[in-house]
Order: sequence, then structure tokens, then C-alpha cells
Amino acid sequence: MQTASDHSQLESEAFCPHYHKAVELIGRRWTGAILRALLSGVDRFSDLTETVPGLSDRMLSERLEELEAEGIVHRNVKPEIPVRIEYQLTARGYALGAVIQAVSQWAEEWLAQAPGHSHHPTATSPSSDH
Repeated sequence: MQTASDHSQLESEAFCPHYHKAVELIGRRWTGAILRALLSGVDRFSDLTETVPGLSDRMLSERLEELEAEGIVHRNVKPEIPVRIEYQLTARGYALGAVIQAVSQWAEEWLAQAPGHSHHPTATSPSSDH
């Protein structure tokens, strides 16, 4: 039988505000695709819009501003003619590399196939754990 203290501990382990903020940040529409492109070496605004199909200039601009505000992306203005603007990941941004790679691997394994057809030998439904 669970005590109130056990229940409280489970709740604190089940919800982490830092995890929640991270998932909300990288899970915003287009952000994961932008980060993946930046990790692949794409660094110019026009190249990012070409690399990510369906991404509008306005949305890219918004997401880059958010990532810059979070310290994940650095905007570098090169005083050339015409002015050249590059976006580079900060150390904090590069630290997301393993996360983006893990999500990419999961997507290839689980989303690249028809729904309901698991090819993974140890796949179980969530309810079978309980």
C-alpha cells in the first residue's frame, strides 16, 4: 500500500519542471527540424528555409529568435556587402545533438513504418507493464 509520502515522491519523479520546459522548447512546431538542420551545418537563413520544406520565413524568424533568447543559437552578423547573417549553435545548442539524434533514430525506427505494425521484437503495449 502506498503512503502519502510514496505518492508525493512518485509525483516529484514523474514531473520535472526542467524536463517540461525542455520538451516544450524543442517540441515547438519547426524547432526540432531547425535544430537538426543547424546541427547538420546549415547556418544561413535562406538555406534553412530551403532545407526545411514548408517552413515560412516568418516562422523561421520567430523560432530563431526564441532559440537565441534561450541561449541555444547565436546570431552572427558579418559586415559584408550584402550583409551576411549566420546562425550558429552555442555550446548549449550543441548539447542537444544527442537528443536530436535519439529522436531521429526513434522516428526512423517507429514512424517510418505503417502504424500498428511493430518490427521491434521487444515491443509491448504501455498497459502490459502494469
